[in-house]
Amino acid sequence: MKKTLLALAAMAAASASFAQSSVTLYGVVDASLESVKGDKTVTRVSSDNLSSSRLGFKGTEDIGGGLKANFVLETNVKPDTGTQGQSNRFWDRAAWVGLAGGFGDLRLGRIDTPIGDVAGNVLSAQAYDDLKIVGTRAGNDYRRADNAITYFLPTLVPGLTASLQYTTGNGTAGAGNGETAGSNVGKAYGLSVKYAAGPLSAGLGYENMKDESAATAGDQKANATLVYAGYDFGAAKVTGYYDAETNTANTAGLRRLTVLGAKVAVPFTPEFTLIAGLSTARNVNGAVAGDDNVQITTVKGIYNLSKRTSVYGMLTNVNNDTNTKKGVLAPTVNDKTTRGIAAGIRHTF
Repeated sequence: MKKTLLALAAMAAASASFAQSSVTLYGVVDASLESVKGDKTVTRVSSDNLSSSRLGFKGTEDIGGGLKANFVLETNVKPDTGTQGQSNRFWDRAAWVGLAGGFGDLRLGRIDTPIGDVAGNVLSAQAYDDLKIVGTRAGNDYRRADNAITYFLPTLVPGLTASLQYTTGNGTAGAGNGETAGSNVGKAYGLSVKYAAGPLSAGLGYENMKDESAATAGDQKANATLVYAGYDFGAAKVTGYYDAETNTANTAGLRRLTVLGAKVAVPFTPEFTLIAGLSTARNVNGAVAGDDNVQITTVKGIYNLSKRTSVYGMLTNVNNDTNTKKGVLAPTVNDKTTRGIAAGIRHTF
């Protein structure tokens, strides 16, 4: 009898231990057939057009006293070819560990930047989206950051979240290759504030880069601000956004790159949602002479077959000005209208 009681007690203790610590495997698989026009029209199977395909592990341990240890390891995969998203790194989407409690949430490692979080997780920054096509920092080089110290403040007001971040060296193509002794290359700081309560949502992401170029003498400073506001009327959700930043060419005298856009999401049925967007990017090249603007129109239709599987169709049309050449598949000459059409499947697990 005593042995049985001891065995039951041991099993209960083990169960309690397992309940305090968990690791979850998760992912997304997104593939589509697309026809994209740049200089020529190319038809191909592609991936990541609605969401980035990924494989991830996330874990948490309840240490006690209201303190938890957390981690995320996440890699991008390409269903069309079976390759990794980036050849020079495996955990390209996220690789961080942290502690969370009443004081907030502190994370160390590769993670979304404040502007990247707004672009990718609120507005969307995939291949068919304007923030990616134009080449904003939020959609490209500063979508994520290496060597980051990220602090999420505790929730003081329902619906309000805020974060602060400092990175000692991004290591991205636009920010050098990480830390250099006595150098500011790749160092940056940023912040974000987001509010979502009822039908209203709004937010801001900001990033300040101390030096973006290791090859140029002196600190090549730059900054970017991305703001948005949305309201859900029930029959449709309307979201407006504005991005303003140092021109990505980062040369003295260039005008600031700006993107002004709006999206309307209409849920025709519980399963089907249609999203239409229109935006204008100005000073894409920062040329004083002008004529370097881009107009982008997007349409996405998403039909949920289940909670985890969706089919979708999308169209993006890019109207280039006299001195611009942007697109889902960018042309090599200026002043061309480009477009992309895709139909695909997304599955989450």
